[in-house]
Amino acid sequence: MNPARTFATAGRVLRQLSHDPRSIALMLVAPSLLVGLFAWLFNDREGVFDTFGGPILALFPFVVMFLITSVTTLRERRSGTLERLMTTPLGKADFILGYALAFGLMATLQAVVTVWFAVGVCGLQVDGALWQLGLVAVIDAILGTALGLLASAFARTEFQAVQFMPLLVFPQIILGGLLMPRDEMPDALYTISQFLPLSHAVDAINAVTAGEDGSDLWGPLLIVVAFAVGFLVLAPLTLRRRTP
Repeated sequence: MNPARTFATAGRVLRQLSHDPRSIALMLVAPSLLVGLFAWLFNDREGVFDTFGGPILALFPFVVMFLITSVTTLRERRSGTLERLMTTPLGKADFILGYALAFGLMATLQAVVTVWFAVGVCGLQVDGALWQLGLVAVIDAILGTALGLLASAFARTEFQAVQFMPLLVFPQIILGGLLMPRDEMPDALYTISQFLPLSHAVDAINAVTAGEDGSDLWGPLLIVVAFAVGFLVLAPLTLRRRTP
């Protein structure tokens, strides 16, 4: 891996994004709109948004960044850009980490906007520190970015990348503790949820909103970071040099 080539790839991706204002708007605004819609839906039911508003801060950035990253990377392959880049000294790890840096920056901006909107506009009650809530949201968005980069290696078209959602994303939403506390699930489903990163992301968000600290927050957060790093390590290993 060459840091100069990694940063050059990140710069190229950011320049491409700067010419696509619709994608930027989708990344920065869409999660806030969904959070706002959720808050509005339960506006007349006291405490509902405070209960579920935190966990959806873990969910929406994760899903949006998964979709955008996987589809954008597939578009590079479909257009032949990836194959041409692979004929240069650029390595697969440089390519993946360059993408991760560029979309990680966008994920950070997205998380800051979403947390500000949820707390400042929608009135989400948070007993913990706001910077901790923002940190968890950023890491969740980076997790979606890393999983999207990994999924793109197994898809041949953008349509196939989207089809990975029922396999890779929906089970995490169902078993992540959003619909039912994980400790009330059947034992087998609880065990499965322990191996899903979004479950630990929801645990970390719940710890922040409840004002808990220490292992209740940092333990789950470290697990999410480990999953994200693992996805980024696997992605270059599965990335094909030639377009199928």
